[in-house]
Amino acid sequence: MNLAEGVQIVSFAILAAMMIGSAIGVVLLENVVYSAFLLGGVFISIAGLYLLLNADFVAAAQVLIYVGAVNVLILFAIMLVNKREAFQPIAKSWIRRAATALVCAGIFALLSAMVLTTPWAISTAVPIESSIITIGLHFFTDFLLPFELASILLLMALVGAIVLARREFLPDEDEADTALTLPERPRELVPAGQNNPEN
Repeated sequence: MNLAEGVQIVSFAILAAMMIGSAIGVVLLENVVYSAFLLGGVFISIAGLYLLLNADFVAAAQVLIYVGAVNVLILFAIMLVNKREAFQPIAKSWIRRAATALVCAGIFALLSAMVLTTPWAISTAVPIESSIITIGLHFFTDFLLPFELASILLLMALVGAIVLARREFLPDEDEADTALTLPERPRELVPAGQNNPEN
């Protein structure tokens, strides 16, 4: 094992521990804001794993889309709603927790068995220096039409969201007539024998 392989193994261990710890925090923490921040940590850890696999474009897309868009959207939704309710304990909640733990343990055992029994083939091909250039060439040569159709679809979705979120204010006729008039001060009746203090 040379120095590069050792650095990769240590980096993989750090990223895997960070991802698992953040994922456990997302599930176990009661504060939703903290869970959302830890979810961003999970996404960043996955991006680091993509970098170890020489998939720099996928890592950049992971950070931009999931961390910069999805996670920020979740945080905005949590902070804008800001709905605080008193936590009410559920009767016989241990049954749900036991069922959840059993399902998670079964999935973990299944994935572990798959990882241990799969004959992983080690590729001897020399990895390319940067996948961004190759992906860009394919986008603008072989897949130009699907790329443009996807951009048009996203533009239509953006325009539709703006139209749905727009609120037009159409004032009534009475409101339009009185919009530029100043409210008058009610006049007080003064008796005939009383002197006006303004005179």
